[in-house]
Amino acid sequence: MARTRNTDIAGKQFGNTTVEAVWNKGTPISGYDSKMWRRDKCGHAMKRDDYGNTKSEYGWEVDHIKPVAKGGSDDLGNLHPLYWETNRDKSDTYPWQC
Repeated sequence: MARTRNTDIAGKQFGNTTVEAVWNKGTPISGYDSKMWRRDKCGHAMKRDDYGNTKSEYGWEVDHIKPVAKGGSDDLGNLHPLYWETNRDKSDTYPWQC
């Protein structure tokens, strides 16, 4: 059975500590509160409160840079915030660029 999106290797939701650490890896947006607004590596604006919200134009997810399906881990160095639609487009592509 396939792992649910936006989950760790075991298929469980990421804990608050991990989500916050990943959020902090996003790029702050000049003139906006960095606790609420960041950009992903592709430049898409993300809203902190819209974590996991696939109905929001600012929703985002924790993405495995090297996908789990390709041997990627849950180590913080392999995780980054990514706009949810971009995460869908990326899927299990590795290596990947915007």
